[in-house]
Amino acid sequence: MPTRCFVPHRVVAVVFATAIGLVLGGRCLADVKLPAIIGSNMVLQEGKKLPIWGKADAGEEVTVTLGSQRQSARAGADGKWTVTLNPVSRSSDTVEMTIAGKNTIKLTNILIGEVWVCSGQSNMGWTVSNSNNAQEEIAAAKHPKMRLFTVKQRISLEPLEDCEGSWAECSPENVGSFTAVGYFFGRDLHKDLGVPVGLINTSWGGTPAEAWTSPSTLQAMEQLKPIYDRGQQALADLPKATERHQQTLAKWKEQVAQARKDQTQPPRQPSAPMGPQNPHFPGGLYHAMIVPIVPLAIEGAIWYQGESNAGRAYQYRTLLPAMIADWRKAWNEGDFPFLVVQLANFKPVQPEPGDSEWAELREAQTMTSKLPNCGLALAIDIGEAGDIHPRNKQEVGRRLALAAESIAYHKSVDYSGPMFEAMKIEGSTVRISFAHAKGLHAKGGEKLDGFAIAGADKKFVWADARIEGNTVVVSSDKVAQPVAVRYAWADNPVCNLYNGAGLPTVPFRTDDWSGVTADKL
Repeated sequence: MPTRCFVPHRVVAVVFATAIGLVLGGRCLADVKLPAIIGSNMVLQEGKKLPIWGKADAGEEVTVTLGSQRQSARAGADGKWTVTLNPVSRSSDTVEMTIAGKNTIKLTNILIGEVWVCSGQSNMGWTVSNSNNAQEEIAAAKHPKMRLFTVKQRISLEPLEDCEGSWAECSPENVGSFTAVGYFFGRDLHKDLGVPVGLINTSWGGTPAEAWTSPSTLQAMEQLKPIYDRGQQALADLPKATERHQQTLAKWKEQVAQARKDQTQPPRQPSAPMGPQNPHFPGGLYHAMIVPIVPLAIEGAIWYQGESNAGRAYQYRTLLPAMIADWRKAWNEGDFPFLVVQLANFKPVQPEPGDSEWAELREAQTMTSKLPNCGLALAIDIGEAGDIHPRNKQEVGRRLALAAESIAYHKSVDYSGPMFEAMKIEGSTVRISFAHAKGLHAKGGEKLDGFAIAGADKKFVWADARIEGNTVVVSSDKVAQPVAVRYAWADNPVCNLYNGAGLPTVPFRTDDWSGVTADKL
């Protein structure tokens, strides 16, 4: 009778797992591993050096082949390796990349074109499926030369080496859940430039800019150190804060149960204390959702965020430029284009001129746009008073694409609305001059709205305004000796000054009087 051989289940499992690892191209138990951001269906940035990196056994030689290029590197003691390929020209033809060590990984369906990072809070995360004309937009989203990657949301107190996500061709099947602003921006670039476009969505609703900034940068800057210190204090206080939260949560549950019995509105759930799993934690999203995609070669970034920092708008004057510098340093590509969506109009229209946190935040964004290779895309005329998430993401994307075509691709296009340049007091009137002012007009031919004027008493009143060439003359019979003018200075301003390209005027003020957020850190 033949001898029967019994193989333990544990051995079978190991053999099976090893086989699966080989079938999956080395991503399971292979020696050479790649980060998620480098994969099949990706777009490689044309015209720039291309870092390709990953993990392998210490000392293992890894060879990367792309077209006629073949370059090698040896993994360090920590197993990390990086190969930097020479720049390649844009192409609509797909290419393959091979990464070989003790095992081989083959990446397919790769394009050479333009790669942009799309980041911010919920207005960047807002999906195509929730935007205007969603069904029609989704049905028409057959763009195989556009590629999409979404970084899975995650928080970390330490820099992470990898993220979760994968590249896919843009299609009606997957575009609905993608960032609408990012998609419409990329679609217009793809159409206008005729090149492949890769979009990386790394966003999280409700998050402040400090969550996207490295802790070292926050700690090093006097204006930003209070943010860093709050985070460290929150960590130190977390055990006691968690205990108090559990007690509060128990009471809340009792209140909810009682509200159900009484058929009344239950109270809101109390917020958890600030901790390492809170997406507001300083640096937490930078570590988990920016570091893992660095140093992938990119053309630039688009940014839609600020609502969560409006209460500290003066601080944002320092924070946003610091974050941009942070990213540029991390990528080591110089001053790559960074385009900012200015906050949309939101909340009730106020009957009289006054102070506004949102206006101050917009001012901080305008100031940031003066940095090298930075630009603005306005949304001051497409917001919704009762909804912080305006649905017209198509126009936001279009305006971002115009800015990119001018700043990144040096095309001769009108990309900016009129921007305040200078003021001149002429007796009882003030003459305002603008850049990007060709074709100044009041939209719809209506009376020019949105201007306010003040004297030395700093009390603003609505002003009369008229267009004279590329300037606007502002006055009021209530202000005999004007010293300052403001335009669209409100949460939800009524304003209608446009240029010939149909782009709205950037909100501004001529004074530098202390605002309502000046002392908030």
